[in-house]
Amino acid sequence: MMITYIVQHTQLPKHSVENTIQLLNEDCTIPFISRYRKEATGNLDEVQVGDIVKYKDQFETLEKRKTAILKALEEQGVLTEDLKLKFEGPKDLTTLEDLYLPYKKKRKTKAETARKNGLEPLAKIIMSQNANDIESIAFKYVKGDVNSTEEALEGARHIMSEWINERTDIRHSLRQQIESYAQITTKVIKAQAQEEKAQKFRDYFDWSESLQRIPSHRLLAILRAENEGFIRVKIEIDNERALQHIEHKIIRSRNACAEQLELAISDAFKRLLFPSLSNEALSLAKEKADDSAINVFAKNLKQLLLGSPLGEKRVLAIDPGFRTGCKVVCLDAQGNLKHNETIYPHPPKNDSIGAIKKISSLAEAYHIEAIAIGNGTASRETEALIRKIQFKNDIQVFVVSEAGASIYSASKIAREEFPNYDVTVRGSVSIGRRLQDPLAELVKIDAKSIGVGQYQHDVDQTKLQKELDTVVENCVNAVGVNINSASKPLLSYVSGIGPKLAENIFEYRQEHGVFKSRKDILKVPRLGGKAFEQSAAFLRIKGAKNPLDDSAVHPERYDIVKKMAKDEGVSLQDLIGNKNILQQIDLKKYVSEDVGLLTLEDIIKELEKPGLDIREQAKVFTFNQNIKSITDLHEGQLLPGIVNNITNFGCFVDIGIKESGLIHVSNLSDSFVKDVNEHVHLHQQIIVKVLEVDIARKRIQLQLVK
Repeated sequence: MMITYIVQHTQLPKHSVENTIQLLNEDCTIPFISRYRKEATGNLDEVQVGDIVKYKDQFETLEKRKTAILKALEEQGVLTEDLKLKFEGPKDLTTLEDLYLPYKKKRKTKAETARKNGLEPLAKIIMSQNANDIESIAFKYVKGDVNSTEEALEGARHIMSEWINERTDIRHSLRQQIESYAQITTKVIKAQAQEEKAQKFRDYFDWSESLQRIPSHRLLAILRAENEGFIRVKIEIDNERALQHIEHKIIRSRNACAEQLELAISDAFKRLLFPSLSNEALSLAKEKADDSAINVFAKNLKQLLLGSPLGEKRVLAIDPGFRTGCKVVCLDAQGNLKHNETIYPHPPKNDSIGAIKKISSLAEAYHIEAIAIGNGTASRETEALIRKIQFKNDIQVFVVSEAGASIYSASKIAREEFPNYDVTVRGSVSIGRRLQDPLAELVKIDAKSIGVGQYQHDVDQTKLQKELDTVVENCVNAVGVNINSASKPLLSYVSGIGPKLAENIFEYRQEHGVFKSRKDILKVPRLGGKAFEQSAAFLRIKGAKNPLDDSAVHPERYDIVKKMAKDEGVSLQDLIGNKNILQQIDLKKYVSEDVGLLTLEDIIKELEKPGLDIREQAKVFTFNQNIKSITDLHEGQLLPGIVNNITNFGCFVDIGIKESGLIHVSNLSDSFVKDVNEHVHLHQQIIVKVLEVDIARKRIQLQLVK
């Protein structure tokens, strides 16, 4: 059943799903399965394997709920074989819960009170629509707590309203109407309208839009405005049309029962059906908006993590500031802190001459190859100062995003790394290391703090965290990790490792020194055969005796590579990197029961460029030095910029001032833009045209030029 369920939702081949499920049940990870088990999966990528995991979880949740419901029905003493079959059928939770509704234990309701007053037989008579003199029949039920005919009829209507609410066909029909025709409307709460915080939501003070077509970012903005108490949100449909649909399903004759049924239908709709189903529709719309926003965040995070590294270069990093000065640190090629101090080139001290001398002497003393400047307060002024310096050697200057650096500097990880330094030093180190290797540094920060999403605090936090963890894991394993220099957070994302084993690896390295081969990894406490199988090919060892230990070739395939070298009459060292020999190898000779052409082709690609970093090299970028604030902008200007955030409605661009400009989707291309990521990517260097400058609201509208 599970396989069929997953195949229906993913449209993937049955054998691929079956084999992937088997691998998952054997505790294999997504990166390992997608990279090293291609024959088994039919070459599924990490996204497709991730989809199988998603629908496997969904199916298991559905089955767990079915089991719980069947147990509850058994305890009520109502479970029959027919009822069991009925509850085993649904393929989604909504249908299952609709079926269960009549059997659910209810809190005290109007219908329950009416039943206790003996009015259920009257409700059944009216529902059958065979009686004419309803008043006389109702009079027979005037006893006990029922004091009048009207009270008897009202109680019967409450019971009928509950029955109507529990009918799956009626719920399904109304659900379809809400899905197709519902409008989301807002009204401003006048008492809050003048608040400064409310102004950013003023577009939604009186808004109406199709719930089905509202863009995710707008729905999340509206719901945030409601949560902050500035507006009221309602879901509306054509009530008359909805009531007619329900009446058509229930009322068969126009006798005396019809009037009571109409009243019961109206009550069921207003009190039970519509409140429940409109809330459900809004929740589903919110869920879709969450998924869309999380998807944007995930794409942005992936681009950020796979940002261009400078590599192992000696870096001088500066965290700029005015009053508190600029914190300067010097890092060696491996990111180790060698020196730190503070300079005061800007107001109020204005010691630019002293700062220039100090930077020059540090650059010479520590053989600095690049300078990283944080992009926060005083960034432009600091960059201008650095560019005035005549260095003896060619030193590249980069402006680096500070997003999340303050989170890292105050974190437990930073305190463990630098127990004797304050947050300013740690923040500067983080800026420098981001230039050397963005991935290795950014994994130390909670992804939600990096600030590359939209409405990340409004979406389902559990779902967001799970998706972002998957992105980080996929990126780390796509690049590979140097086991002898990686931090604990970086190691923890390696396939099959996790936080505890990462700590064990780190401690083993501290005690025994560097790992000399992949086989040495098995000496780490509690790192067994399964963890080694899942992680070994993603852990690289520089300068190892076996050159394959610094490649993405899995140790389980070393013998194949050795055989290739032997068959070609060359040493292993001479085979690696030799394209002429590698491209002439007849791979069919090496195909076996568990190794197919897909794996062999991957091995050849890796041997051609062993350990090649999939990321581009970092490039120097310079903003327009004449633009220092929003007041320096005017329509028509062409400016260099860097994409610093991507959303569903466009992208934000850093043009070197405090405020980022927005390129709306309509200004990204002359043709329709389905996905912003198809036109720009995070940290891309672009040229933009200024379309509009709103100084009062600090908004800048831009157009993509190239």
